Amino acid sequence: MNPDQSSDRSDRVRLRVLGISYSQIQNGAYALILEQIDGLYRIPVVIGAAEAQSIALRMESITPPRPMTHDLFVSFAHAFGVKLREVFIYKFEDGIFSSELTFSDGDRTIVIDSRTSDAIAIAMRTNAPIYTTRAIMLETGFELEIQEPEENTPDDRHTTEEPAENDEPRLENYAIEELQRTLDKYIAEERYEEAAKVSEILRRKRGQ
Repeated sequence: MNPDQSSDRSDRVRLRVLGISYSQIQNGAYALILEQIDGLYRIPVVIGAAEAQSIALRMESITPPRPMTHDLFVSFAHAFGVKLREVFIYKFEDGIFSSELTFSDGDRTIVIDSRTSDAIAIAMRTNAPIYTTRAIMLETGFELEIQEPEENTPDDRHTTEEPAENDEPRLENYAIEELQRTLDKYIAEERYEEAAKVSEILRRKRGQ
């Protein structure tokens, strides 16, 4: 157990998964956005493609044809009566978040160190709460500014450029029904990285 954990726990903040976007910092990576519950702070966590796929599938409540690693881990734990109590992001150092998983079988409670991306992917499959410290939230997060919607003038409504005739339609221009069919196709073909991209666009269009 982290020696500073007792002090960290006295001032914790609960988080939830808001969404996934492409990382502007690292090519081939994604940014997992965690949102403060009952607050305005959001924390971006850079994660790999495999973890992004796993989290995106869970956000869409999609069951892949074959269980992914996080699904297998949860099934194994449940088979032996072990429950994930919580995920605690207890440290941020050199650009890396450190997390702990607290498990219990009813008699014993153990704490295991974990990559934050894996910890959150497992937490989403068990509905376990996710926490961090207020200090980490203030250091790594950004506060969402609530802005009043601006009224569009007639000239503002037609400023979008029309796509060239030879351009392929972008996924962002697909209707929700088309995106859902595309997502289902990618899942069936186990093209999880592309599925994660479609899943993110679907969430934006549905206003999530």
